[in-house]
Amino acid sequence: MNVTELARKLRINTVELLEVLPKYGFDIGKKAIKIDDKTAEQVQRKWRFIKRDLEEKARKEAEEHKQKERELRKESGQTVELASLLPVKEFAERLKLPLSQVIMELMKNGILANQNQNIDYDTMAIISEELGFDVDKEGGILQDEQKEDTRSQDLEAALAQAKNLASRPPVVVVMGHVDHGKTKLLDTIRHAHIMDTEAGGITQHIGAYQTVWKDPKTGLERELSFIDTPGHEAFTMMRSRGAKVADIAILIVAADDSVKPQTEEAINIIKVAKLPFVVAINKIDKEGADPQKTRTDLSAKGVLCEEWGGSVPMVEISAKQNTHIDKLLDVILLIADMNQERIQADASLPAVGTVIESHVDKGMGPVATVLVQSGTLHKNDKLVVHKEIYGKVKAMKNYKGEVIDEAGPSVPVQIIGFKVAPGVGDVLDVGKEHEAQEIDIRKKKTQQTGAEHATVSDSQEHDDHASKKTLNLVIKADVLGSLEAIVASLGKIQHNEVAVKIVGKGLGNITEDDVKKVRAGDYIIGFNVNPTAIAEDLMREADIHFLQYDIIYDLINWVKEELGKLLSDEKNIREFGNMKVMAIFRKEKGSMIVGGKVESGKLTKNVLARVMRDGVNMGHGKILECKVGQAAVKEAGVGIECGVKFEGSTRIEQGDVLEFYTEETKAREIQFK
Repeated sequence: MNVTELARKLRINTVELLEVLPKYGFDIGKKAIKIDDKTAEQVQRKWRFIKRDLEEKARKEAEEHKQKERELRKESGQTVELASLLPVKEFAERLKLPLSQVIMELMKNGILANQNQNIDYDTMAIISEELGFDVDKEGGILQDEQKEDTRSQDLEAALAQAKNLASRPPVVVVMGHVDHGKTKLLDTIRHAHIMDTEAGGITQHIGAYQTVWKDPKTGLERELSFIDTPGHEAFTMMRSRGAKVADIAILIVAADDSVKPQTEEAINIIKVAKLPFVVAINKIDKEGADPQKTRTDLSAKGVLCEEWGGSVPMVEISAKQNTHIDKLLDVILLIADMNQERIQADASLPAVGTVIESHVDKGMGPVATVLVQSGTLHKNDKLVVHKEIYGKVKAMKNYKGEVIDEAGPSVPVQIIGFKVAPGVGDVLDVGKEHEAQEIDIRKKKTQQTGAEHATVSDSQEHDDHASKKTLNLVIKADVLGSLEAIVASLGKIQHNEVAVKIVGKGLGNITEDDVKKVRAGDYIIGFNVNPTAIAEDLMREADIHFLQYDIIYDLINWVKEELGKLLSDEKNIREFGNMKVMAIFRKEKGSMIVGGKVESGKLTKNVLARVMRDGVNMGHGKILECKVGQAAVKEAGVGIECGVKFEGSTRIEQGDVLEFYTEETKAREIQFK
């Protein structure tokens, strides 16, 4: 039997086979061409065990190599810079490791994720340290954390003044993956129809609502305050804020969809905030619903139900059919009673609360929704934020839209009277009035909207982006939370060739000033806002594009597509092997037939070929045919002599080397940090 035929049967390279066999007791030379049939039969019988042994040795060598790499990284102090959230593919690129290796490391740590799935900072930090890297956070994250820490300290200091503590309604935050039924659950609880007003059934803002439920133990009616947070990944900041102002969390998971990326993120936020929580397994009425699988998947993420010996209560519900909603509310009241010492406030103090929604209304001006956490807010109270007086309470409305004169602890209230819209997450502290000064309205508006200066996405700040192709945008939104989510998402877009440049941003309708910031061919984006008549005329005359969105991820996907159009196509070259030319058989117009020996890799029909002469590329062409002897073949391996038909204008000479390869062109995609 020919050695090449045996190698083909065993699916191994001929040269490798001749190197391996002597190591396993077969007396065969490294240059052998034929092998007797008896020996060939013995090799085939033992090959299963030989292959297993080879694979085990290769695995051990790979592990030893990885361990050495880890030790070298630790010794050299290699550092990786990580964002708060990254797709697995981007994480692998930052580590400069193969994607498959990173996915395997995640699997070892119990995390099943594909290349496009986002993983959080804590997970990446653990994996990076295991691989021998030192970890740094990106500067922007540190600044955001410092800002949030300052807000938290202000709030804690204000709440610490409470003395006459009394029970207050618990504040419940509803968290979970997009489309798992958070808003529908609240809709069912309060018998309203808020979801009908949300674009695409996805919550675009943080909403706060109240309801009354009868305590099953005492028969007394008790108030509950609810915060609805968005589920799409663009709303990470808004979800975190929702958890920080709440006492109890409901983690909602669809029984037909189980644990998803935003479910995992919500679990992490709840754990960091140290919130007691209940899991609502929703959509049990749907075909394909599997509550037990949902419990199993949650247990893999460290959320173990009480029935299985854990500490987390789980209730199977259908928000659509109003099934077991009463049981869920009973469990929430039970959790509230168990944490009664934490759910208290002093209603006699000046009001302290957190801004959970902020926007500019066309008729009323700046409007904010504040959750009062301590004290009582009265009409005509000064609105003090960051020790600056933002205005005074002209009017207050509760979640039903009814005008009220005061709002106590745990009451979400919409406030009219701000001169400038406060930031989402800002702390309102009426008691600091004596220390506060009047706000500089013009300066604050400039800081908030960036109206007088251009803003570039984070990925560009330290680059020389003069050579980059940019997509210039002016972004106007109805509420500050949505504007922050849009800008934060655009800031995650990064590429060496293209970038997003935000030349203007702000709240309210598109004005004449907004149009003046952009050039012909640029874009103005309106999120739940419209252009004025003058602005519309100016855009038409100046050939400026206006796009309107009411769902944030549709806007982000559009930006991604537009940036993709600006990218040049990516060429992927796959090398196959090479052949040394030993003879020229025929020369024709535009083609040649030559003979030679395959020195490495393999030769495949219809591949491209470079003509190399003394290491210099003389040109290229295509292999149309390949023959071994008189037989036409699709491919030829190492050591095989064959003839090929080469199509191309380059003239091949004896002694040249043909390098075989394929080339694919594909459009590149924009990656998110």
